[in-house]
Amino acid sequence: MTGVRMDKWLWAARFFKTRTLARRACDIGRIECNGLQAKAAREVRAGDLLQVKNNSGDFEVEVLALSEMRGPAAVAQTLYRETEASRELRRKLAEERKAAPYFETLREGRPSKRDRRKIDRLRRRG
Repeated sequence: MTGVRMDKWLWAARFFKTRTLARRACDIGRIECNGLQAKAAREVRAGDLLQVKNNSGDFEVEVLALSEMRGPAAVAQTLYRETEASRELRRKLAEERKAAPYFETLREGRPSKRDRRKIDRLRRRG
């Protein structure tokens, strides 16, 4: 096997849950192969350098093996090797998210029974 479709490989390597999502990511420019925007039908070969942007983060990976079938996660991880720079960047972003303050979103409409009890407790103290 000399090459595999980009969307099939991304699906088999478990970057996307479905081939449709992998194809859509290619169409909107979230996948780059060797520095060029990749289409879903482009063939991936061993040794290609891919930049994948999905909900899990931005990955920069080197293709080690090819597969058209989706298998267990342990097998999927043998298809590629993530670069050290990519791993470090994702780790830093995860730490920043953990350190960022958490703000509860404001609720629309009337307070719930639970909210009303909290408000009453606060008013009695003050």
